[in-house]
Amino acid sequence: MTANRSRATLIGIGAILLWALLALFTAATGDVPPLQLTAMSFLVAFVIALGIWIARGENPLRRLRHPAGAWILGVAGLFGYHAMYFVALRNAPVVDASLIAYLWPLLIVLFSALLPGERLRWFHVLGALSGFAGAVLIVAAKGVSFASLSSGYFAAMACALIWSGYSVLNRRYKNVPTDAVGGFCGVTAILAFVLHLMLEQTVWPDGILEWLSVLALGLGPVGGAFFLWDHGTKHGDIRVLGAAAYLAPLLSTIVLVLAGKAMLTWIIAIACLLITGGALLAAKEMLRPRLKT
Repeated sequence: MTANRSRATLIGIGAILLWALLALFTAATGDVPPLQLTAMSFLVAFVIALGIWIARGENPLRRLRHPAGAWILGVAGLFGYHAMYFVALRNAPVVDASLIAYLWPLLIVLFSALLPGERLRWFHVLGALSGFAGAVLIVAAKGVSFASLSSGYFAAMACALIWSGYSVLNRRYKNVPTDAVGGFCGVTAILAFVLHLMLEQTVWPDGILEWLSVLALGLGPVGGAFFLWDHGTKHGDIRVLGAAAYLAPLLSTIVLVLAGKAMLTWIIAIACLLITGGALLAAKEMLRPRLKT
């Protein structure tokens, strides 16, 4: 693996590390409804991108000129995933919906075989399966029911398909600069706010801590992370990123444990071994490049 590809892969993993902070920052925003919180967070990401363009003396409108396919894919990925996720949570048990949605890293690894120049090896698949097994332990420890089939389960599956499809197809637009994500975040913020007005009652953050948590979401897991993921999926090893994505639920749980909001159990310890081992297995080519003969 080339140095540039390894670097891009590590940048993509940076997004996974930021997603690990999602639960902690979301809990700190208080009673702000999810769609409103999504709109506010993506708005933060767009405003920051807009500020950078202006500071560079660039015309923001020119920074929004990208192929229609890139716009459709970007907005469908960012907004579509979050919209379907909220539908899933409203119509299926949270644990069940989360477990189905966590199929997206495994699907990324499998779909990567369709990309030109990519070769899916046994250790990529085994690493992703190991990571999924670890995610199952973490999520299902709260109790899985799957009592009755509902629209929520289909929405959760749509989440997995949308995000995995977006991540893999994003390689087709590798010539589109990563700051295009700023525009995608702006449109996603608008669409999320429209849905919020239709489905939720507005509740503004209460106090400086909650406002700072919203800002942190926009800078990190619901905003800034998507810029890192865009670069990683366009220029890095998509198979490694897919397997490593299962670090997000593990690290999220560890962060909550360190923050005193969850307890460390043997299930988390086993999940740690499965997910970390799977990620290392999938990345073995990157960690130990083949010697030139």
